[in-house]
Amino acid sequence: MLVSTTNDIPGHRIVAHIGIVRGITVRSRSVVGNFVGGIQSIFGGKIGVYVELAEAARREAFVHMTDHAAAEGANAIVGMRYDATEIMDGITEVLAYGTAVRVEPA
Repeated sequence: MLVSTTNDIPGHRIVAHIGIVRGITVRSRSVVGNFVGGIQSIFGGKIGVYVELAEAARREAFVHMTDHAAAEGANAIVGMRYDATEIMDGITEVLAYGTAVRVEPA
C-alpha cells in the first residue's frame, strides 16, 4: 500500500478515487506508565513512555486505515493525515485518515 501526505504519488497516476478511509484507535496510559512518566518529567526532556504510547497508537491507527483501504480495493492512499483527541483525562483517540485511490505507474 502506497501512502502519501500529498495529493499524488510521484511516478504514478490516479486511475480511480475510491473515497475516504480511516483507522481509529483509543489508548490510555497505565498507572505504571503515568508513574514512570511523572518521574521522567521531574528531570525534563523527552518522556520515553509517552513517546512509545503515541507511536504505538499512531502505528495501530495507520494499520487500521491501510486495512480499510485494501478492503475497499485501493492500492494507495493520498492526503493522509493524523488527528488526536483527548476523550477524557488519560484517554486519547488517534485517527489516521486519507483518500483511498487506485494508482498505476505513469
